[in-house]
Amino acid sequence: MTQSASPGPLAGIKVLELGTLIAGPFCARMLAEFGAEVIKIETPGSGDPIRQWRVLKDGTSLWWSVQARNKKSLTLNLKDARGRAIARQLALEADIIIENYRPGVLEKWELGYAQLQAVKPATIMVRLSGFGQTGPMRTCPASAPSASRWAGCATCPATPTGRRCGSACRSATRWRRCTG
Repeated sequence: MTQSASPGPLAGIKVLELGTLIAGPFCARMLAEFGAEVIKIETPGSGDPIRQWRVLKDGTSLWWSVQARNKKSLTLNLKDARGRAIARQLALEADIIIENYRPGVLEKWELGYAQLQAVKPATIMVRLSGFGQTGPMRTCPASAPSASRWAGCATCPATPTGRRCGSACRSATRWRRCTG
């Protein structure tokens, strides 16, 4: 007896993923696992950097196998007007757009929320950035280590000589000074 897979509760929902590495692709993967059709846009040549991240098997990252599951990939050069025109059409056809570029990048490419919403009022865009879309730190890079530092959770237990190198607060302060 064969069993057919259930289409999932999000079957019929179309998602456009404009993201790399972890945050955007993880969010889109969750929707794909519930049945949404996810179209992932990748950079020509190298694709998403996570394809080559950490442990590789047969030349491909194990992370990629997880993050790309249940998705369709399309290569587009978003720095080129033709690539942006295709991405814009896909965005206008999508039910949900997920992105994790630095704030302002999509606006520069005329793919920002306000630009798409002016044409399609029902536009839904999920924007994932470490420090939000507005405010004084919006352009700062963010990653798990930097978030840990800002939250005061990062410590350096000891140097090779056994000397402790500081508390989480001092570590965060040092990082803050280095990043401006």
